[in-house]
Amino acid sequence: MDIINCSDNDLDSIGNSLSLSHDEMLLIRNYFIKLNRNPTDIELQAIAQTWSEHSCYKSSKFYLKKYLSNLRNERTILAMEDDAGVVKFDDEHVYVIKMESHNHPSAVEPYGGAATGVGGIIRDILCMGAQPIALIDSLYLGDPENKSGFLSERFIINGVIAGIRDYGNRLGIPNVSGSLYFHRNYNTSPLVNAGCIGIAKKDKIVRSRVQKAGDILILYGGRTGRDGIHGVNFASKILDLNNNENRNAVQLGNPIVEEPLIHATLELNDMNLITGMKDLGGGGLSSAVTEMLSAANLGGTINLDYVLLKDENMLPWEIWISESQERMLISCDEKNLTKIKEVFDKWNIEFSVIGRAEHKKNLEIYYKNEKIFDITLEFLTTTPVYQRPYKKPKKNCDSEPFNDNDIAKSIISVISSLNVCSRAPLVRQYDHTVRGATIVRPLTGLPNMETHSDASIIKPLEDSFAGIAVTSGSKPLLCSIDPYCGTMESLIEAYKNIIVTGSEPDAIVDSLNFGNPENEETMYSFVETLKAIRDFTERFNMQLVSGNVSFYNKNVNDIMPTPNIMMTGIIDDIRNAITTEFKNENSLIYLIGSINGSLAGTVYSDIKNIKCYKYKKSNLNELFDVYEIIKNNRERILSAHDVSDGGLISTLIEMSIGNNIGFNVNLNEIKMGLENKLFSEHGTAIVIEVPAEFEDIFNKKGIKLGYTCKNINVNDGNRNIFSSSIDDISNIWNSGLSKYL
Repeated sequence: MDIINCSDNDLDSIGNSLSLSHDEMLLIRNYFIKLNRNPTDIELQAIAQTWSEHSCYKSSKFYLKKYLSNLRNERTILAMEDDAGVVKFDDEHVYVIKMESHNHPSAVEPYGGAATGVGGIIRDILCMGAQPIALIDSLYLGDPENKSGFLSERFIINGVIAGIRDYGNRLGIPNVSGSLYFHRNYNTSPLVNAGCIGIAKKDKIVRSRVQKAGDILILYGGRTGRDGIHGVNFASKILDLNNNENRNAVQLGNPIVEEPLIHATLELNDMNLITGMKDLGGGGLSSAVTEMLSAANLGGTINLDYVLLKDENMLPWEIWISESQERMLISCDEKNLTKIKEVFDKWNIEFSVIGRAEHKKNLEIYYKNEKIFDITLEFLTTTPVYQRPYKKPKKNCDSEPFNDNDIAKSIISVISSLNVCSRAPLVRQYDHTVRGATIVRPLTGLPNMETHSDASIIKPLEDSFAGIAVTSGSKPLLCSIDPYCGTMESLIEAYKNIIVTGSEPDAIVDSLNFGNPENEETMYSFVETLKAIRDFTERFNMQLVSGNVSFYNKNVNDIMPTPNIMMTGIIDDIRNAITTEFKNENSLIYLIGSINGSLAGTVYSDIKNIKCYKYKKSNLNELFDVYEIIKNNRERILSAHDVSDGGLISTLIEMSIGNNIGFNVNLNEIKMGLENKLFSEHGTAIVIEVPAEFEDIFNKKGIKLGYTCKNINVNDGNRNIFSSSIDDISNIWNSGLSKYL
């Protein structure tokens, strides 16, 4: 392609088709001027893929390094270095964690986009040498009543959920935790964040790099096709839903191919036959080969004639950047090829040797006996980095509502709202108990009466009672008002979700979803989010081990800042886990910690359509005190639930539903307005149930709200503000999602 002699307009036209800017095209032009030749099409396509926002983080890398570098502790094994984070589990084992978004593909083809997001995150765990043991997903979806988009919102919602369900269920990997959030801001622009946890022996971890020169490169699994062409490119710009070419950018997933792929990969790793491994996700071979070689400071030679294809007459550049699914790339010593072939034959997996790592600076690619690619890996991987400017947006409203004339009606509205009501219609589509290692499930309580768990707990090892707790979610509405405080509250909620199970908070994974990075207000939200993650991680001596950034998410306007936080915890004995539902009548109910009181970014304020911007920061020192109370009194606590979506009233009702046990509480000791104490979702507050015999102990640790009983009664001083039978409130809570899923 003649980029050396073409006009600036033609250069920009080429750049636009590849999602590259004018300045980036000038860098490419200058490189090839020095080589005294024009690029081939495959070279230009490879550069565009490697330099895409999705692949190189050119808009976020500067700030990520500034704020999130080296947030490690003594339990960190690998963080921000390979395809997933690696954390110590016990003396012999590690667990591997990752979460990534698959937003643009899910907007174009909801089922396939979500399904391949699950398949890709599983392979990210697998390529570290770990057995995938649990799936997590956090979904941010539009108004189900919206029909004005390219696809109806209900079609997107059900397609996304079905894609996640079918891929995980067919692989037999439990989907154990996550979150579901609805808002009109996500109309036509769903956010699909897929996470996975794996377990491995410490000495079996594989790096995402070639080990030595002379190692051969083997491509195995699914065949390479035209699905997923320009996947990373279309995910690196504002999505044009009317562009039919975008459908070709969505990969086609096949879990039936991935299942034996997992077995074969783990078997090869157990036999110590793999020297390096990479999942073929975004960018396909172009990304995997380049990253594995450059990480080892090596070059190499690739022959595309040996790549097994599922589409005839594919062009070389299509083969190189295709993102077809269920493919893995390994490096190995050539002397072990016979043993590797035996394993692949056993599992009926196709493979081919496509190249070799070599002591040189260039990557060379051949096709039909012709060299079609010859670029230094230094140029290819020295990607653009932008320190994009940012500015704080102006807020014009500072109001707070304090005069709700019908509190009982508002309680019903909050409980039945899509962001508070039961997630059972979604959760029951996922198999969350397969493999028999899910100890605390996403729903807990009596059969057909279950309520929400704050975090799920899995038992990863057969001969150990130690477990891993996991939770995931975000507070987008508050982030749209104050990105620092919204992110901090998202982290606080995740931390509370872990400690109420009796687990020790351990590791953080972020999946950061934002709008256009060229918008200065969007970049302000992004930077403030990073500051909050840094401050929280350092304050609690936690570890940030993996992350993901997704930009260019918008419909008419940029989406709300949505920093999704996945957090894990360790529990030394899963038999001591605390669950959400009330256990006995005549127990005492205490509020530990404090309710923030702000209604900014709450379900209540959104339902009432009230613009609330008044917010005060929650006290992190107090959060640590809450942690200490739970830790030191774990054997005395019967149940626990954090105050979050829907506020204190939702917390109490959810605790009541799971075991058909009601409550009689008086909120008089909580010193703030009634609306604030009922519906504020922020702060360090946790509700616990304890036996009456421990009253003297807990009177010194929190506010006694009341006791458990047969029905539901809420008082504020001398007046009753809400009463209900458990059956009535349970029917309301359980009915919210059913008509949409």
